[in-house]
Amino acid sequence: MLPKYKRILLKLSGESLMGDKSFGMDPNIIEQYARDIKGITELGVQVAVVIGGGNIYRGMNEKDTGIERAHGDYMGMLATVINGMAMQAMLEKVGVYTRLQSAIKMEQIAEPYIRRRAIRHLEKGRVVIFGAGTGNPYFTTDTAGSLRAIEIQADVILKGTRVDGIYTADPEKDKTAKKYTKITFQECISKNLKVMDMTAFTLCMENGLPIIVFDMNKPGNLHRVVSGEKVGTLVQD
Repeated sequence: MLPKYKRILLKLSGESLMGDKSFGMDPNIIEQYARDIKGITELGVQVAVVIGGGNIYRGMNEKDTGIERAHGDYMGMLATVINGMAMQAMLEKVGVYTRLQSAIKMEQIAEPYIRRRAIRHLEKGRVVIFGAGTGNPYFTTDTAGSLRAIEIQADVILKGTRVDGIYTADPEKDKTAKKYTKITFQECISKNLKVMDMTAFTLCMENGLPIIVFDMNKPGNLHRVVSGEKVGTLVQD
């Protein structure tokens, strides 16, 4: 069966890599993600990945730490590169050709981010991991994911989370929360549903880039999403 999407950007949170740990990363989770990604590359899907850094460093209050916001954001960007390296190592372990591109120059460990080169890697069947966010402070990795997805002309952003979609309220706190299978960008804004930060969300809305929020921790879900099954929540106008 042909996949519904030819080129995707998979956005993962750093916290998702922790598994049940309180810090760092769980190799079993990373391996599951790597095998799921390998499965969809075998369908012919071109895959780019953006990973957050919250499992290693999360920007903290300047008043409490003495670390100014811009400085802290650069620290967070370095954390995303560490996560990208871990994902790259696991993907290569399971037999997937991978390239790590960084928005901050780190010649020894990553290529610099070059849009045309990234697209060429994707066309050759390599998984491209984008590290270091946008390379600028004051922007989240959600925004980096939206920006890179638009730049490489991805068909969709797949936002892998620990919950199986977008709900009327936080399903971990409110048992009466109802799940949306499909919702528009404007509805998300009017209902104040926190799908992504507003900068990232607006980028997707203005460029007509759909978002699917789904549970990445359930093995096989990624395959089901790219095959067109109704998994998670689709955000689209």
